[in-house]
Amino acid sequence: MKTLPKIITRIAALAIAVVAAIVLATVAINAYCILGTRGQVHTIAQVQDDGMTADAILVLGASVLPDGSPSDILADRLEVAADLYLAGAAPVVIASGDNRSSHYNESDAMKRYLESLGVPSEAIRVDHAGYDTYGSVYRAVHAYGADSMFVVTQAYHLYRALMISDMLGTRSIGVASDKGAYDNQKHYSLREVVARDKDFFQALIKARPEDADQPIVA
Repeated sequence: MKTLPKIITRIAALAIAVVAAIVLATVAINAYCILGTRGQVHTIAQVQDDGMTADAILVLGASVLPDGSPSDILADRLEVAADLYLAGAAPVVIASGDNRSSHYNESDAMKRYLESLGVPSEAIRVDHAGYDTYGSVYRAVHAYGADSMFVVTQAYHLYRALMISDMLGTRSIGVASDKGAYDNQKHYSLREVVARDKDFFQALIKARPEDADQPIVA
């Protein structure tokens, strides 16, 4: 019984060491993600002024309202993607969203909204298996075959998408789509801290996402 306090002390010390290691790894990965990619983030004006072009514009999905219209956060992404396309930055827009349920379809809603903004239907490619950020970027690289691309999403999310693209070996340029404050932004930003860790390790081993071979269609 005299050794029990020592065992408890050792377990407590080990638990503290594990937590400290996780915290340090999270800080290091987040620093790597943000500092390593922020130089790739540009405005549409900079893209035009510098004559930047790419194989495709990847716009990442977000929530769609019950009536099939995009949420504010998604509408802003789509509007920036349309502006890039109309500026001649790339010949194709990839609308990558979640379509696992027959009652919920991000990618088709994204296509309809892009068409309403003047992007021709034939210039839009629909990725119905863009279930998460890693999957969307992976599939743009492997299922579509983009050697270079613009990635469009809000700034807090953009660094992670660019990190994934870099680690998968594709040249990417980020264009942030922030047009104002969004509901639940603090929640999104906190969740992003953990998501960067997860996607760093997925990209490190080049994990194949769910439905990796499902085609990206016109």
